[in-house]
Amino acid sequence: MPAISDQLMVERCPQCGIAAPNLYRTWLDSQQDRFSDILIQWAAYKCQSCSQYCLVYGVGPASMASQEGILVEKIYPEPELSIPEELPDRAREYLRQAKESIGQPAGAVILAASAVDSMLKAKGYKGGSLYSRIDKAASDHLITDGMAKWAHHVRLESNSQRHADDSDPLPTAEDARRVIKFTDALVQFLFVLPALIDQGIEQTPAN
Repeated sequence: MPAISDQLMVERCPQCGIAAPNLYRTWLDSQQDRFSDILIQWAAYKCQSCSQYCLVYGVGPASMASQEGILVEKIYPEPELSIPEELPDRAREYLRQAKESIGQPAGAVILAASAVDSMLKAKGYKGGSLYSRIDKAASDHLITDGMAKWAHHVRLESNSQRHADDSDPLPTAEDARRVIKFTDALVQFLFVLPALIDQGIEQTPAN
């Protein structure tokens, strides 16, 4: 974890996902435990690229504050988790790029939808629109009806972004986060959980 200093040294902005962000501190609050040398710090950082803020929490010896800095314990919002290895390479790359481009929401939505498209193709669903294939996957019980409804509630259809009517509002960063959240859930449901089940069966002795 990085230290609480004038700049927050992280690989990507927790808000927009830009690489090597310039996150500069705009606020700091320090409280030292009256019975020990322990110091608790909260700090706010602003990204120079997206102008959004993240909040960090750190705890450590007070002596560290004047040296290398108190180490960060938590970052809010939390940085995106790594993408599971169980996901096929093409879908993995689409999802990785989507998470890195939340600061450009229209592109992030297209990339996340491409990841969903690639996952469905990997499961044999190749014909028709993205939504029709999601509905077919639900009717075949590959995914739940609830997941299919969730897909229809987020701005998932990438084709509508490429050929959108001028009157349609552009996706926001929140729209992109919703689509990515759905995509992450689909990854877990289609690839991670089945792999865990197969692994559990292999590791469990037969009676």
